[in-house]
Amino acid sequence: MKAIIAASPEDAPALKALLEAGYRGDSARRGWNHEADILDDERIAPGELEAMLADPAVTILTARDGDTLTGCVAVTVKDAALAYLGMLCVAPDLQSAGVGRQLLDAAEDHARGLGIAAMEMTVIDSRASLIAWYERRGYLRTGETRPFPVRRDPPLTFAVLEKRLRTA
Repeated sequence: MKAIIAASPEDAPALKALLEAGYRGDSARRGWNHEADILDDERIAPGELEAMLADPAVTILTARDGDTLTGCVAVTVKDAALAYLGMLCVAPDLQSAGVGRQLLDAAEDHARGLGIAAMEMTVIDSRASLIAWYERRGYLRTGETRPFPVRRDPPLTFAVLEKRLRTA
């Protein structure tokens, strides 16, 4: 079991490196959960992590093996009943070893501890294997889609998934 702890501002460079390695480029292709065949730009813009780490509505949880950052997930409180799950990322060589599941469980536990009733996320709708992974963990498609924030040809859209964390 990996140690799961909240990230600090000092973790921003290591988080950036992890996210880029896990989602983009040839390094990402070593794992099953990547966007390297869909997108080739940066996964997260410079300064975005620092802004997230400074935002009291956002908690970035990290998985660590000693001093090595092996995974992360962000939980953003949207309102008193809803949180958004994002940036679930595991180092490519450690994917399928249970770290993602551990981070997802920690994110849900964190949200429950804040009294949050539901967690939502968006996933590029063409990523069927990733959507299926979340569905096996209790997330359901809401039927809503959202546009990808950057114009692409062909255009990308997000599927919205949600999981009830507690009964109202």
